[in-house]
Amino acid sequence: MEDVLNKTIINSTRSIKEHEVLRFSATIGDAPNETTVDIARKEVLRWTERRCGGELPVSAWNFESFEYFTGGRTSVGVRIEGESSDIWGIRADDPDKNIAGRTWTTEAIVGAKNGEVAKLSLRLLVSTAEPDLNITAHTPGLAQQISDKCGLFIDRWRMSPKPWVIDSESSLNNLVEMLFDENRTFPVFVLSVPDVTSDANRTIINSEALAKATLGIGRAAILHSNYTWKLTNIVGKSRSVFGGAVRVYMPKFSINSDPFDHKLFLAEHLRTEDGITDCSKWLRNFAATESLKKKGLGNDPLKFSTLRDASLKTKQERLALDGAADSAQLSAANERIAALEKNIDEEIATQEYFAKEHAAAEARAEDAERLLIASNQRIQFLVEKLQEKGAAQEDETELPSDWSELNDWVDANLTGRLVLSPSARRGIRSPKFRDASQAARCLLWLASHCRDSHINGGDGSLREHPIEDGIRNAHCGGDRYETKWQGRTCTVNWHVKNGGDTRDPERCLRIYYFWDPATSQVVVSDMPAHRRTGAT
Repeated sequence: MEDVLNKTIINSTRSIKEHEVLRFSATIGDAPNETTVDIARKEVLRWTERRCGGELPVSAWNFESFEYFTGGRTSVGVRIEGESSDIWGIRADDPDKNIAGRTWTTEAIVGAKNGEVAKLSLRLLVSTAEPDLNITAHTPGLAQQISDKCGLFIDRWRMSPKPWVIDSESSLNNLVEMLFDENRTFPVFVLSVPDVTSDANRTIINSEALAKATLGIGRAAILHSNYTWKLTNIVGKSRSVFGGAVRVYMPKFSINSDPFDHKLFLAEHLRTEDGITDCSKWLRNFAATESLKKKGLGNDPLKFSTLRDASLKTKQERLALDGAADSAQLSAANERIAALEKNIDEEIATQEYFAKEHAAAEARAEDAERLLIASNQRIQFLVEKLQEKGAAQEDETELPSDWSELNDWVDANLTGRLVLSPSARRGIRSPKFRDASQAARCLLWLASHCRDSHINGGDGSLREHPIEDGIRNAHCGGDRYETKWQGRTCTVNWHVKNGGDTRDPERCLRIYYFWDPATSQVVVSDMPAHRRTGAT
C-alpha cells in the first residue's frame, strides 16, 4: 500500500509540460479578399465553440479581443488593427477525452495586410504530466473547415483534406512538378495502388485518413497503377513507388537524389494490420515533426503569445498617453509582465524539447553507425568466404550506356561498397564527358579492387594503379580538398583520372573520392569533370 501511495503522490506532483506537436502557415485563398478573412475567422470560432463547453461572447463574434473561461476550456482572442494590417488570433484549450490530465491547445491566427493574400498561422500543442508522450498527430479540424470554405495554399500548391488522385497525364505531370519544386517545404506522400485490385483508388494505407491528418504539413497522393511506370521512367526505378508501396518525397527532391533520403514502405511490409497501423502513425508523426523543423517561430508562423504581447504593449502605451490612473497602468504592466514570463517559460520548454530530440537523434545515429559497421564486417566476412570457395570476384553486371542510367545503376549494384555524394549526383546529371560506360567501369573498380585494398590496409599500393588503358588511380596532390560528409570534415585526396593532362570536359575524366572507414565505403565526392580549385 505504501508503494502505491508513493506512486500516487509522485504522479500528482509531477510537473505538467507543454509540448508542441505541429505548426504551419498557409495563405487563405489565392487572392486578397476581405470576405475570405471574415469567413476564415468565423470557421475558427465555430470550431472553438464546439469545444469550449458553452457559447463564446458577442465580442468574439465581432472579432474583438475576448477571454472565455469554463472548466479547463479556456479560450482567449486578441486583435490588433493597424493602418495597413489587421491581425486576429485565438488560443483555445480542450481537455483530452480519453487521457486524464492531458490538454490540447490550438493557436490559430488570421492576418491580412492591405493588398496581400491573408495568411493562417496554426499551432497544435499538448500539455501533460506523462513522462513518455505517445500520440498520433492530426491537424486540427479548423484547418479542414477553412480549406473547404476558402482554400489553403502552401508554396503555391493548394492543400486539401482529400487525397490527390493521379489518374491522368495532366495530374501526373502536376505531381512531378510538385516533387521537383525546389521551393516546396512539405513532404509528399505517394501511395501507389496495388497491381491487382478491383478499386482503382484503393491503397493499402487509408489515404483519406492520412490526407486529413496531414493537411497543411504534408500532401497525400494516390498513384494509379497504370501511371506508376510512367513515374518510374521520369524519376528512376530506385526513386519510384509501385505495387502498393508508399513513398515519402522530401523537399529538394531531384532526379539525382539519394533514394534512401526518401523513405519507402514496401507493400510486403504492409501485409498485416500492425504493419499498416505502424506505417500510418509514422507518416503522420513524421509530417508533424518535420513541420517543427522547417518552420521557425516568429513571423511564419506567428505565435499567439507574440500577438498577445503586442496587444498588451499597445494597451499599456494607450493608458499612459490617456493619463489613466496609476492603478490601471500598474495592472496593465503586471499583465504584460506575466505574459512575458509565460513567453520565457515557453521558450525554455521549446529549447528543452529540441535538446531532447537532438540527444535522441544522436543516440539513434550512433546505434545505426554501430549496426552499419557490424553489418559491413559481416558482409566482408561472407565475401571472403565466397572467394575462398572460388566464387567469382568480378561483378557481372550490365554497365549503363547513358548518364541517365548511372545513378540507378550505382544504387542497385554498388550500395554498401560505394556511394555517390549529392555533388557527384549533380555532376552526372548532364555532363560533357561522353563515355558513361567508362565512368561506370571506374566506379566498379573503386567498389571492388579499391575497396578491398583499403579494407586490407593497402591503400598506398594503389598509387598510379592502372585501371584500364589510359585510366589510372592517383593522389590528388595540389587538388586535394576538404568536404563535409555525414557531419564530418573529410579530406578528398584520391582521384581516378585519364591521361594527357587535357582539361577538355568532353575528354577529361576525374572521379574524386575518399575512403570512409566508419562505413567501409568508397565515397565519390565529385565527378566526372576536373574540379576548379585554387591550384588549377
